[in-house]
Amino acid sequence: MGELHLTLDHPLFARSGGKGVRVAVVDSGIAFPHPHIGPVASGACVIEGGDGWAMADYHDRNGHGTAVAAAIREKAFHASLIAVRIFDRELTTTADTVARAIRWSAEHDAHLINLSLGTPNEERRPMLEEAVGYAAERGALVVAAAEHEGRRMYPGCLPAAVGVLWDPAINRDELVVHDDPDHLRLSASGLPRPIPGVPPDRNLSGISFAVANATGFLARLVMQGRYTLQGIRERLLSHSEPVSDTLP
Repeated sequence: MGELHLTLDHPLFARSGGKGVRVAVVDSGIAFPHPHIGPVASGACVIEGGDGWAMADYHDRNGHGTAVAAAIREKAFHASLIAVRIFDRELTTTADTVARAIRWSAEHDAHLINLSLGTPNEERRPMLEEAVGYAAERGALVVAAAEHEGRRMYPGCLPAAVGVLWDPAINRDELVVHDDPDHLRLSASGLPRPIPGVPPDRNLSGISFAVANATGFLARLVMQGRYTLQGIRERLLSHSEPVSDTLP
């Protein structure tokens, strides 16, 4: 299998800031207003139970979702962000909650669903596979971690999802497309958007931000059309430019 290296100034991405694309950020919510993010289009909390739970409460309580959203926004600066909160103060959740978040995002017209997370638990595969398939039927693509520390991660390793790998050797403005006919896999930098005055080694980093950076690239790609997973794979591998179309 070969690899294709693309940069943000490639014609596939250079013309677009993701205008018209709706990106669901399934994470700890988004803190707003925030200078790196701007407005949030909408959102929800899909955590069931617990003190103070409210469907409309998607404000970030630990900062992870905000950092992920900022990395997406940096590349897709015109995209509409939808905050879908599955974490509270700790970055722990259940596969049922993740599946519910995927379905909610698809039902609320997300084009891309960013999951900077995953589980290696094989028992959770059927539930997550069904949710990813449901999203695909509604025209939404799930972008998630495909592998972490040598272990396959669900739902990102599923053929119906866009799987992301973290490559510390590539730059934040670079995307690597793996020529795998059975699964669209991308490698991206695990560095988040820089914070002025904070050295990169003191900032967050890892697979979460590789997923976010890849989602930012994809939001720029699909700006002019709503593509299937196969269509996106072919467009990335062929170097061709997006055809003119209108997002619903």
